[in-house]
Amino acid sequence: MSATAPVLRQPVAPAHARILGVGGYLPSRVVTNDEIAPRIDSSDKWIRERSGIAERRWAGPQETIAHMGVAAAAKALAQAGVTPERIGCVIVATSTHFRQLPAVATEIAHLVGAERAAAFDLSAACAGFTHGLALAADMVRGGSAEYVLLVGTERMSDLIDHDDRATAFLFGDGAGAVVVGPSTFPGVGPVAWGADGAQRTAIDQTSSWLELRTGRPERFPALTMQGQTVFRWAVYQMADVARQALESAGVTVGQLAAFIPHQANLRIIDALARTLKLPPDVAVAHSVVRSGNTSAASIPLAIEEVLAAGEAPSGGLALTMGFGSGLSYAGQVVTLP
Repeated sequence: MSATAPVLRQPVAPAHARILGVGGYLPSRVVTNDEIAPRIDSSDKWIRERSGIAERRWAGPQETIAHMGVAAAAKALAQAGVTPERIGCVIVATSTHFRQLPAVATEIAHLVGAERAAAFDLSAACAGFTHGLALAADMVRGGSAEYVLLVGTERMSDLIDHDDRATAFLFGDGAGAVVVGPSTFPGVGPVAWGADGAQRTAIDQTSSWLELRTGRPERFPALTMQGQTVFRWAVYQMADVARQALESAGVTVGQLAAFIPHQANLRIIDALARTLKLPPDVAVAHSVVRSGNTSAASIPLAIEEVLAAGEAPSGGLALTMGFGSGLSYAGQVVTLP
């Protein structure tokens, strides 16, 4: 560096960040297993045995991902006591925004009143929320935003093939949001993240959007999944990721108040809890039973449910983990709002 070159000024930033508020939104339409079963030659019993799911919500025509995201964001902002104009960035994690541009984050930022906020979408499927949480915490600690609004919003009912026996029963719609802001103590632990791209086709689309231009395929590109491959990968690989997140945060399983993983499948969640040897007093989120797999929305929805039910206290520590298509994953220990 030249002796005469000016030293770049750096922002004055807080040392720590935490989740200050959480909010969720679920569509009003409840879809039971009995409604889905006939199209996939199945039954309520078969679906419950393989996934633990009893019902899920599907969005109506007016319940767009922006509509649901705004509803969840309004609740998170109110709980955090943060006005929209103080939001410096809006991050939206979603895999069901079917416009390449503009980002739905810009619409959500506008509708919530965060007019001056930076806004962008994040594509990491079911791991989108935990990726976004790592980015949001870094933004606050780096001084690029005083407060960050992180939204996970999905209409998975638009992406699934309703005749596919492997996936049709798993997914639901909804949105969850958190506000991340400055803290006097560490409220978001170091992220443990990565991707196993060698298995990226384990959760995929049946075809590219580009193929629609030629009329092939004739059907809309839909989500496809190799269920057993994903199950084995999630149970064995994510246990190591969980241990890494705990170790990085300097936390033991006995110090956790809650385990809040991506709500993919009840069998995966319970298998992970057993592998980690969680004490019986650690609350394990099971919102998948009532809302299905809502992809990027599942963790904030589960956080809201665990707190509302009194299963874990505000200020308690929770291990959050997202994993899915890519195969991407991310996890961190957080202080509950």
